Amino acid sequence: MRKGKISESVLKRSVLKKIKTHRDEVTNGAGIGTDCAILSLGKGYDTVLSATPVTAPTEDIGTYAVHMALNNIVAAGAEPVGVMITVILPETTEETELQTMMECAEEVCRVSNVEIIGGHTEVLPGITKPIMTVTGVGKRCGGETDFRQKAKAGQDIVISKWIGLEGTVRIARERRKELCTRYPVRMVEEAAAYDRYLSVIPEAATAIKSGVCRMHDVSRGGVFGALWELAEGAGVGLEIDLKKIPVKQETIEICEFFELNPYELLSGGCLIMMADNGKDLVSALKREGIPAVIVGRTTDGNDRVIYNEDEKRYLDKPKADQIYNI
Repeated sequence: MRKGKISESVLKRSVLKKIKTHRDEVTNGAGIGTDCAILSLGKGYDTVLSATPVTAPTEDIGTYAVHMALNNIVAAGAEPVGVMITVILPETTEETELQTMMECAEEVCRVSNVEIIGGHTEVLPGITKPIMTVTGVGKRCGGETDFRQKAKAGQDIVISKWIGLEGTVRIARERRKELCTRYPVRMVEEAAAYDRYLSVIPEAATAIKSGVCRMHDVSRGGVFGALWELAEGAGVGLEIDLKKIPVKQETIEICEFFELNPYELLSGGCLIMMADNGKDLVSALKREGIPAVIVGRTTDGNDRVIYNEDEKRYLDKPKADQIYNI
């Protein structure tokens, strides 16, 4: 099987079709474009859950994994409350490395007002890199933010901040020496510092107050993968202007160096939103200091179209993230 997320066809055939049990409490379960499970357990609140596995260097894995799980939670319109962390380690791991992982995870939780509420840690043979799986737990008022009922044709597609942020951070940190053979040290260091943008909690909170119709955080597979998943989950088509998709120059330079496609690169820190009035949403986000732009609209049918000036192409199903190419 290919690296990265399994393909949509394999997911449908070998995973989703095997899920048979149905419970009344599950109001949103496993599906395409669905990053969270939503449970309605009474008393006016829904419980929102999301699990995210990450492999990365020990000094960064806690940061990436917790941000990714929390971003999924807030994109579902929920307030994050806690995380459960499972860490699988190779036999060569030093205890100091485990301490570093947990310190980084705790720092993200502290800033996000979230608590580490449990988990599991184990050393296993045959593992060559640490794996951290974070299960985010959130709450939201029952039925108040049912995005599935609001998505329709004719809505604006808004993107916050910039695509490729997480991939840019990871590459700049892990391949610094190579990049510095071509680019100024200052540029590489600036790219490595983009981890300050990895949370979408602020824009999700503003979007909910502004009446957003649907949200999807951009992660593995980049903005192209996220746009496909958003449209598939909402049951709409898309028309997107490629030139309007926001991307940092450092991301472009790094992708050119390693011959990567920035539109298919790991993009934690970027949120896609559907809104009836995208201009109002963009204005609300900018008042909070969050850059955002309208990049297209939803349409009837299933066509997901990308326009690049006079060129027209159809969006493909999500591919393996470009980060795996290096």
